[in-house]
Amino acid sequence: MGTHRVIRIMDLATDAAAIAAYDDAHRVGRTPVAVVEAQHRHGIVEMEIFRAGHRLVMILTLAEDFDAEGLRRIERDHPQLIAWQARMAELQRAPFADGEPWPVAHRVFRQSDHLSNEDRI
Repeated sequence: MGTHRVIRIMDLATDAAAIAAYDDAHRVGRTPVAVVEAQHRHGIVEMEIFRAGHRLVMILTLAEDFDAEGLRRIERDHPQLIAWQARMAELQRAPFADGEPWPVAHRVFRQSDHLSNEDRI
């Protein structure tokens, strides 16, 4: 079964307390198990979130059978997932005026596309 990557971006509230709370919420053992299990069960093979200042970058590795609608459905119905989403909404800020959370970033450059076979190491 194949996978593909999706890159998403988000901002945090710019105050130090919100940033610290976000980092703390994502430490091992602090993110609710129900959240991680739901993501994995619906086809998120791996998720990484990187932070620079208040900017977040999420790298998702998704299974071919990734079930976005199933994940959205359980996020609307499961009390722990609802609480997690509410907590994250307190800390996160959509990066653009349209208010869309975690918009997809589109690739504009890939180094390997610019190298001939002779240039590759």
